[in-house]
Amino acid sequence: MAKIQKGSKQADPKFRIVITEDGPLMVYGSPRLKQKFITPNDRGEVWWLQDGKEFKMDTEPVALCRCGESKNKPYCDGAHVKAEWDPRLTATEGGLLDSAKVYEGPELSLTDSEKFCAFARFCDAGLRVWNEVGESDDPQHRQMTIRSANHCIAGRLSAWDNKTGEPHEPDLEPELGLVEDPKIRSSAGLFVSGGIPFARASDGFTYEIRNRVMLCRCGQASNKPYCDGTHASFRWDDGLGGTGTGEKF
Repeated sequence: MAKIQKGSKQADPKFRIVITEDGPLMVYGSPRLKQKFITPNDRGEVWWLQDGKEFKMDTEPVALCRCGESKNKPYCDGAHVKAEWDPRLTATEGGLLDSAKVYEGPELSLTDSEKFCAFARFCDAGLRVWNEVGESDDPQHRQMTIRSANHCIAGRLSAWDNKTGEPHEPDLEPELGLVEDPKIRSSAGLFVSGGIPFARASDGFTYEIRNRVMLCRCGQASNKPYCDGTHASFRWDDGLGGTGTGEKF
């Protein structure tokens, strides 16, 4: 049985992702697939994750590109066969918190699993979340700590209540997001939300089920299947264009 991160819950069993050994992500259950734009507030801080264009998920399964080279993104077109990429799934099989650092504040604590960072930068708003948690007995800083941690779309950061020992988690529906980061002129990973499980096709191993996860789709991450922010280093462009026009998280 797959491990479920505390504070998360598994999505309806119809939703699942199978990661092929040297090819695409095979998505089952037809979850919604939308662009998600990282957008700033009026102070220029990374603040919102805003909906963009929605893409069809009307076959079973849908093959999504993970080599970064498809000419029909977000879908696979077979480019992985000739692409220069390393498809190996090198991430640890352990849980998110196995190597996390803990930053203790007066009312909240922050867990930080740095190897899962996808460079979304919501953590840098305000005083930066590592400083905000240290002042979490102040209502404003408490709220900011929770907001910053909950907007960590890769799940690297979590805010925990010191009294209950429970994490603060946003209520996210099972869906997929093609993350776009116009501020750094780069496309980013695949945001998997709401506890959709993903497993290796080679042996069926299911990675820890989490409410917030980012999977690599540029093909160059060194912690596959997870996104590790490598896309930002070479400004990977998925060619989908568009702008955020819909609901903001």
